[in-house]
Amino acid sequence: MSEPKLSISEIDRLYERLFREAEAAGYHLNPDIEFTKQLVKGLITNEQRYGYWACPCRLASGKRQDDLDIICPCDYRDADLNEYGACYCALYVSGAVIKGEKKTGSIPERRPPQAERKKETSVQGSRPTELSLPVWRCKVCGYLCARDEPPEVCPICKAKKDRFERFM
Repeated sequence: MSEPKLSISEIDRLYERLFREAEAAGYHLNPDIEFTKQLVKGLITNEQRYGYWACPCRLASGKRQDDLDIICPCDYRDADLNEYGACYCALYVSGAVIKGEKKTGSIPERRPPQAERKKETSVQGSRPTELSLPVWRCKVCGYLCARDEPPEVCPICKAKKDRFERFM
């Protein structure tokens, strides 16, 4: 299968769009622009191959339902940003990295093996008796999210992490 041809302007347009959307939501793209544009090129390539933005650093199956957790931004982005300062592919980095307060390094894969993912999807429709992650509520606007830690910045009102409380 030959590599799809991508124009520089197509990559630049998506880079600019992702940059604007990330900043507006309280996130940051990797400041290494050339590296980041290679990741953007990977997103475009995967969209052409599969019809969705599978993470350019992971092997996608080509079946959207099986790859939902690795469609960019992936399910693991925020946990990686909180713990390591960057997501797995390093498209997104934390504010601490942008400010030079933290250096990025190798990020371990959080995605469970395929067999475990199959088990998780088989119970999706059933009502859980216990939440697997804590739920955080933004005290400013009421935004709710389920993850190990609250986001660095609320994607709705831009309140900082310290304005979140554990909910329920």
